[in-house]
Amino acid sequence: MRRRDFIATGALGAATVPLAAPAVAQGNIQWNLPTAFPKNAPGVGTNVQNFAEKVEAMSDGRMSFTIYGGGELVPPFGVEDAVQQGNAPVGHGPTYYAAGKNPALHWFTGVPFGLTSFEHVAWLEHGGGQELWDDIYAQRGLKPLYSGNSNTQSGGWFKNRIESVDDLQGLNMRVAGLGGEIYRKLGVNAVLMPPPEIFQSLQSGAIDAAEWVGPMLDQAFGLQKITDLCYVPAYNEPGAGLAIVFNQDAWDELPADLQAICRAAAYASALEAHAQFDYFNAQAMAELRDGGVEFLQFPDDVVAAMSEAWWEVADELSAESEDVARVRESYEPYLESARAYAKEMTLPLLANRG
Repeated sequence: MRRRDFIATGALGAATVPLAAPAVAQGNIQWNLPTAFPKNAPGVGTNVQNFAEKVEAMSDGRMSFTIYGGGELVPPFGVEDAVQQGNAPVGHGPTYYAAGKNPALHWFTGVPFGLTSFEHVAWLEHGGGQELWDDIYAQRGLKPLYSGNSNTQSGGWFKNRIESVDDLQGLNMRVAGLGGEIYRKLGVNAVLMPPPEIFQSLQSGAIDAAEWVGPMLDQAFGLQKITDLCYVPAYNEPGAGLAIVFNQDAWDELPADLQAICRAAAYASALEAHAQFDYFNAQAMAELRDGGVEFLQFPDDVVAAMSEAWWEVADELSAESEDVARVRESYEPYLESARAYAKEMTLPLLANRG
């Protein structure tokens, strides 16, 4: 689906479709697959569609999925609950939508001042991240597969300019993940709402600012129709990982070849998502700028205050959660080496390639 054809709608009514039991029937396997997002949304919605199409093609039709957008089958923030409870065999979304179960889940989506999208994959694959993710999800009877990332996000759309930390005081802002915690420390009333509610809330004045994803999805949701001030990048959320999450019992009942197909389909969909976000974010940013949007940088004092607040939040969570502490023991050494590598290799190239 082309990004221009997407229209954000509030599909948030009660579920009317019966959930599929997480069991492997004789013959072909057909499972319901709820996602936390509008199913036709560029990037996030097409990610789960790509996964389903690849599984069906690679399995020669032995396994297929019926996809339901956020709110069509279960609430957007209730996808993992449905999977954990066995009311759906598999679901899709960012892991931090379920972080109320365990704050360590934030690190498998993305955290403030953290890894970039491809660094995140590197940590999962070679830094022990996937093993930690598997272990933490096993506590709730779940099996996660990485399926993509939004890449670098926008910091947010604001109705007024942010020229100092004082300008954040008292703002009502839609913000996801642990970015909400750092904004709260800076005096912001940070709220989380499902994606289809963002436009209406910003338009009505219920919120003064909103971070969603990046130029492609922000444009598709029409945020530029409400304000022409967009601050970049998102220090609060450098990127957001996506996941296909199986009920462990349902996963265990799949034959080995279908498990391998699901893993391969998730990774192929991840690469597709990375490419889609990078290509169309660049196009959308150019179109938005031509339409009068100003892309602004946060002032230095705001960035410094965000960074200070972030490490306070991280240390507070480590003190409260053993899982957070052990994830950080794996995550942060790689973050440090990745930062040093990017400073010597990637940043000079980007700064000097014209």
